[in-house]
Amino acid sequence: MKFNSDRFALPSFRRTLIGAAVLVFCSGSAFAVQPFVVKDIRVEGIQRTEAGTVFSYLPVRVGETFSDDKSVTTIKALYATGIFKDVRLEKDGDVLVVIVEERPAIAKVDFSGTHEFEKDMLVKALKDIGVGEAKTFDKATVDRAEQELKRQYLSRGLYGVKVTTTVTPMERNRVSIMFNVDEGEIARIKQINIVGNKTFSDKELREQLSLNTSGWFSWYTKADQYSKTKLTGDLEALKSFYLDRGYIEMNVDSTQVSITPDKKDIYLTINITEGEKYKVSDIKFEGEMFGREEELRQLVLLRKGETYSGAKLTTTNKLITDRLGTFGFAFANVNANPEIDREKREVAFTFFIDPGKRAYVRHMNIQGNTTTRDEVIRREFRQFESSWYDANKVKLSRDRVDRLGYFKDVTVDTPEAQGTSDQVDVNLTVVEKPTGNFQIGGAFSQAEKFSISASIQQANFAGSGNTVGLEVNTSKYSRTIAFSHTNPYFTDDGVSRSYELYLRTFEPPAVNTGLYTIKQKGGRVSWGVPFSEVDTVFFGIGLEHATVTTDRTSPSFYRKYVRDLGGPANGEGTVSSNSVPLTAAWGRDSRDSAVTPTIGRYQRANLELDIVGDTKYYRMVYEHQWYRPITQSMTLALKGEFDYGHGIGDRAYPVFKNFYAGGIGSVRGYYSSSLGYLDPENGDALGGASRLIGNAELQFPFPGQGKDRSLRWFAFLDGGQVYQEGQKMRLSELRFSTGLGISWISPVGPLKLSYAKPLNAITGDRLERFQFQMGTGF
Repeated sequence: MKFNSDRFALPSFRRTLIGAAVLVFCSGSAFAVQPFVVKDIRVEGIQRTEAGTVFSYLPVRVGETFSDDKSVTTIKALYATGIFKDVRLEKDGDVLVVIVEERPAIAKVDFSGTHEFEKDMLVKALKDIGVGEAKTFDKATVDRAEQELKRQYLSRGLYGVKVTTTVTPMERNRVSIMFNVDEGEIARIKQINIVGNKTFSDKELREQLSLNTSGWFSWYTKADQYSKTKLTGDLEALKSFYLDRGYIEMNVDSTQVSITPDKKDIYLTINITEGEKYKVSDIKFEGEMFGREEELRQLVLLRKGETYSGAKLTTTNKLITDRLGTFGFAFANVNANPEIDREKREVAFTFFIDPGKRAYVRHMNIQGNTTTRDEVIRREFRQFESSWYDANKVKLSRDRVDRLGYFKDVTVDTPEAQGTSDQVDVNLTVVEKPTGNFQIGGAFSQAEKFSISASIQQANFAGSGNTVGLEVNTSKYSRTIAFSHTNPYFTDDGVSRSYELYLRTFEPPAVNTGLYTIKQKGGRVSWGVPFSEVDTVFFGIGLEHATVTTDRTSPSFYRKYVRDLGGPANGEGTVSSNSVPLTAAWGRDSRDSAVTPTIGRYQRANLELDIVGDTKYYRMVYEHQWYRPITQSMTLALKGEFDYGHGIGDRAYPVFKNFYAGGIGSVRGYYSSSLGYLDPENGDALGGASRLIGNAELQFPFPGQGKDRSLRWFAFLDGGQVYQEGQKMRLSELRFSTGLGISWISPVGPLKLSYAKPLNAITGDRLERFQFQMGTGF
């Protein structure tokens, strides 16, 4: 075979037309072809397509006899490739000449007037259906792309959208395609009607729907924009609302969606049948339970005589399935069969339990980690390959990976291993988030005003799981430079090692004129030894040099400390001290996430002791956090902290180890670090040697955010106080506040905002109802 693109070099009278695509498809055969043996095949008219590509589609080969049937088959085969818009066959002696005209190639796809969608997303979506750069131009495919574009706009409620397509020829048989979009106005839901409800009011039912008529927050939530997907979810939510209240036979009969002629307003009608309210009459079990019927019965949340609840039934099925999963039955099937007595309005359930075969884990697969090394994730696994499947261990593995703090999302699924009946694969998928960068910027809080900071911080350095940081911070009250390094797996058994070198200068906030300066420099090293899946014990030692400087304006409390430590008799001057703090700590973390927890506990107890250095003191800290979901989207978070410090022997507790309270992080509504004992001379808050803090938050997602927990609203109740060394901790002296706030883990750092109302402020308390903080301090 050979290729000759010079189709006009041969005399025309030597070539005989065999067939053309148009005539073949219209009349079956244009001419009767005198059969001949093909001695050679020549392709003419191609520009971008390789001759070999054309030869690969031809159903005829050199040496074969060419006939009418071969002619029709050849043209159909070439036309079916979609590459050519015209195909002709000619005979030049014993040479078969294939003459083609290629379809144009798409050189560029562009859009104008698109505001609702990102252009890059549209380019990718259309390329997937055949319209994109370097693709072959086909008018039918472009028409389909235009219709798909319209469909996407309709799904967003833009029913007045108009799309026109312009195809512009270019050199070298190419075209550019421009989709001109007139998005029009978004159609808004004008009215939602629910027909057939007798027990519950329209208002109660509409509150279960994500779709809504226009309101104050519609610009953000887009709840007034109709979507078929949203409607499907709302119908399920409506059914769940009724099922959870005993209406087991509730049914959505039909829905009608109508739009006004100007395509601006939508009217939605939902027709339902409520049915009757049922109570649970009996609970039975059938199937293989391995003698654990009583144990499984304890997991049933439905109770005889109580109103039926669909949510409790679903949860019960899951609890029983998960319990069987802890014994290795990964394919357990639990079905609750209802027996309805309509006369008595009662329903009995029989749980049919089929545990299936006990399963082994074949492979533990990790997906989505582009930076983090596999071993960093795999060492957190507690479910192992080639061992019995255990649902609890799979969940624990997921939670431990999530608690690393390196990922935005961690999910796990356990599909059946292909080709087997008793094995599963555990697939863990992570979505990585930035864990470090070089940053020069600032932070702002009402307490410290503007601060400049620069940092090189990597919490997952080179994907190793190690944390390396060089941080510099300067603010109105404190300046810090610190280098730190943490290796969470210093040994293969999971013993961690951390060390830090630092230089800190602290000038606490002075309400009036009291001034003093504290400078600290030193370092520490500590090791963490895991004693269980959630418990770790830490041991450490440090070396610190501290300098306290006062003058005549300094609070008397600090002047006394300088005098007692060997400074000038009037307490105005500088004293230095060296300390060798020994630390012992215990931590327990059973939260489902370190960043945005919804369930679990976090506890931390720390003892710092110096009996060797100049200061001689002990300092104890205990913190307890508790999280519990109230609903699928609402979380109750409780936090308590008790801190206590005291000097040893005749030494006073070091002033630079004082605790402070007030402001975001302790008791909102009060000025930062303003609670506790006030200096009698100038009214400065001096902190204290002991502290008591309590917080309660009811957290719920921001409207329109769905399951995204990075942006949340919360209502809170705070309480706390600081006490001097030796002062009795009286609960009657606690300050309380309540209010609302927003927490956002933004791309540039965490943001907290709150509005608080102090509940029992007294004369002398400094109040600050609105407080916010951007960024994080040291």
